[in-house]
Amino acid sequence: MAASIARKKAFGIGLTDAVALLFIYLVPTLSHLTAVPFYLIDPMRLAVLGALLATRNWKNALVLAVTLPLFSSAVGMHPIFPKCVLIAVELAANVLLFVWLARKLNAGIAAFISILCSKLLYYGLKAAVLYSGLLQMELVSTTLWIQLVVAIIISAAFGMWFVRD
Repeated sequence: MAASIARKKAFGIGLTDAVALLFIYLVPTLSHLTAVPFYLIDPMRLAVLGALLATRNWKNALVLAVTLPLFSSAVGMHPIFPKCVLIAVELAANVLLFVWLARKLNAGIAAFISILCSKLLYYGLKAAVLYSGLLQMELVSTTLWIQLVVAIIISAAFGMWFVRD
């Protein structure tokens, strides 16, 4: 019985990871085909936190946080490697902060604070990388109000559907 439950859980995690990878793989194609800029809705964060919400497995979400930017960079040549590393750090920090905060706060509030803190970390690190000359782009490429709306929507989903173990 325990082995059957473990297999079902592993299958669910594997299926979730496959959907996350497919989602990230298809975002650029869907954006080009439809002329809808899906990249503005923070697809990697949606995939990572969606996987955490679906599986309740923070270790798996952490692996996705690190590997999705690498996968996207390798398959779609976007983002470029220095930005890929920044995104991986941001997403990993998001997952770890959420896990820590969710023990103390409502899941929606924990999600919102963890997203904001990881964004601050990302922009701080990005500013340092820009200053060093390793990247040459704008500090903020997606307007902050869109990022705030996405953070609120993700946080609301966590507030409604995340149940502590």
